[in-house]
Amino acid sequence: MQYGIDPVYALAFFLHEDSFGETGIGAANHSLGNIRCSAGYTCKSGFRYYATWADTYQDWYNLILNGYVKGEITDSIVGHPCATVDEIVPVYAPSSDHNNVSAYIAAIKHAVATWRNGQVWG
Repeated sequence: MQYGIDPVYALAFFLHEDSFGETGIGAANHSLGNIRCSAGYTCKSGFRYYATWADTYQDWYNLILNGYVKGEITDSIVGHPCATVDEIVPVYAPSSDHNNVSAYIAAIKHAVATWRNGQVWG
């Protein structure tokens, strides 16, 4: 909550990217969101590697808040901050990385809506 981002969004990205760490590169890298490697990080297979799940959550929240909502990353890419799922996903998981952006957005929104309605789904 220190970042002002509803934790349900982190969980929705974690579900979509790696089935809560059970599949994909995130399982090996302790990465909830499969963040691409960048300077200053330990990386494996082209993605950031974390020693603990707590480390990945802190980094993901920092990335979303500063990189997207405050625009530190997105300003140079799309010309403005990105604060909604519809704005964030095309930059976070672009089609150029072989992502189906529309399906990704729909999956995040579906998970959030399902959990907010008090249903268990995953």
